[in-house]
Amino acid sequence: MKTPQKSARNSVQVRDWPIAQLPGLSNENQSQLEECGITTTQQLIRMTKTVEAKALLAHQLQVNPQYVKKWVALALLARIPSVGCQYCGLLLHAGVASPAQLAQMPVGRLHEQILRMHVAMMQRNDLTPSVDRVQKWIEEAKLVISH
Repeated sequence: MKTPQKSARNSVQVRDWPIAQLPGLSNENQSQLEECGITTTQQLIRMTKTVEAKALLAHQLQVNPQYVKKWVALALLARIPSVGCQYCGLLLHAGVASPAQLAQMPVGRLHEQILRMHVAMMQRNDLTPSVDRVQKWIEEAKLVISH
């Protein structure tokens, strides 16, 4: 029987990504963010902590505030190591907008939502991450929000 490793289960290293790796960000938006001094997901999160800060950034970039809100949600989800930029867009499309919301999701329900979404959008069910992977996202989300 394996002994659980406390260090691996009780802490998680949040990730910081180059802004260019966020899904759905156009080259123009990426350039605009970089001109504002935002080159990483952590910088985006740090500079948009309030509704007013998000609105100000949207005004500076001359984009709809919903875009900034979406980018911040993606950046927050990407902080979770097992989610990263690879799966943050998938989670957002499945209706998960934050690590706190992810931490509260029942694994079976989230897996089913993602499966339904893949079938509806792409007529495929073979792209859906495993239940174990979804469980890991939820576990790591709980660790990320507790810090």
